[in-house]
Amino acid sequence: MAFTKISVETLVSASTEKVWNCFTQPEHIVKWNFASDDWHCPKASNDLRAGGKFSSTMASKDGKMRFDFEGVYSEVKPQKHLAYGMADGRTVQVDFITEGNQTRVVETFDAETENPLDMQRAGWQAILDNFKKHVEQG
Repeated sequence: MAFTKISVETLVSASTEKVWNCFTQPEHIVKWNFASDDWHCPKASNDLRAGGKFSSTMASKDGKMRFDFEGVYSEVKPQKHLAYGMADGRTVQVDFITEGNQTRVVETFDAETENPLDMQRAGWQAILDNFKKHVEQG
C-alpha cells in the first residue's frame, strides 16, 4: 500500500545537540509531546537504537481520551536522522539540520487514511511547535 507523505518542520533556536536530546529523552518528551494545552503526555519510553522501541502516552487532561503512540526504529544517526515504523505499516523520517546556531527539524510521515490530510498536518505541526517552545524555553 502506498501512503501519501506529509512533511512538517520547524526552526529551533538551539544547538543540534540540545534539540536531539529534547527530542529523544523521555524526561523531555513528556513535556512537549501533545498538540494542545488540554492534552498532556503522562509517560514516555525510548530505546534509541535501530531495532529499539519507543512509546509515549498522549491523554486528554479531563481523562476522557488517551492513546499510545509507538514505533520501532529502523535508523538512528545521532543528531542527524531518525527513521521508524509504526504498527500499521506507516513510516516516519526525522531530520535534524544544523543551520548556524539553529536547528531545523523536518518530520516526514506517511498519512493515515481515516482523517483529512490537512488535519494530520496540523496535528503533527502543533506537536512540533510545542517541541520548539519547550526547547527554546528550557
